[in-house]
Amino acid sequence: MIYVLVSLAIAALIIGPQLWVRFVLWRHSSEIGDMPGSGAELAQHLIERFELDGVKVIKAGPDQNYYSPSEKIVALSPDVYHGKSVTAVAVAAHEVGHAIQFCKEEPVSKLRDKYLTRAHHIKRIGAGILLFAPILTLLIKSPVIFLWIGVVAVITVLASALMYVAILPEEYDASFNKALPILREGYLPEHLLSKAHSVLKACALTYVAGALLDVLRLWRWIRFFR
Repeated sequence: MIYVLVSLAIAALIIGPQLWVRFVLWRHSSEIGDMPGSGAELAQHLIERFELDGVKVIKAGPDQNYYSPSEKIVALSPDVYHGKSVTAVAVAAHEVGHAIQFCKEEPVSKLRDKYLTRAHHIKRIGAGILLFAPILTLLIKSPVIFLWIGVVAVITVLASALMYVAILPEEYDASFNKALPILREGYLPEHLLSKAHSVLKACALTYVAGALLDVLRLWRWIRFFR
């Protein structure tokens, strides 16, 4: 019974941040009638205002909001691209905040190149090891090999999660040193700024919440192998 309760508590701690991020974005996604423009229109305006040469705004798939430094693209999900809500405006400002970081070659923008690419590679390696571990164990017929494969897989997934945490300064800078001061300049009325603050905090923690889910998936794989 204690094992079940501990397992549930750990799962809640891991899943909780992801659910919180989704809840905050959903909570403030109601359309505001007198909002002067959509997320895409605000993003385009900010790109022109800050003279971010070559940066374009595109409509991406559902839940896909990001800035691609290599393509110089601010990608916004349909509800953010067309939306006129606090969530749409805040998310658009956050992604343009990333564009400002990279176009101005700010030191904080180096964190993504240094850690995020490595995190993706390590994550794929860990997933591949977990996928082929049972097959290799059956072929080699050695539990010791399986044990070492498991250890390597655990290390790779945890390392990936830690690298997501390492880019938090970049995410917080985009939210609170870029997007929030911009929105305070009259893009949002005063009574909506606290809501925008919540949305921007959720944006900053998106990668960490996703990394925690990777840890949960790892735990489920380990239980399956056992």
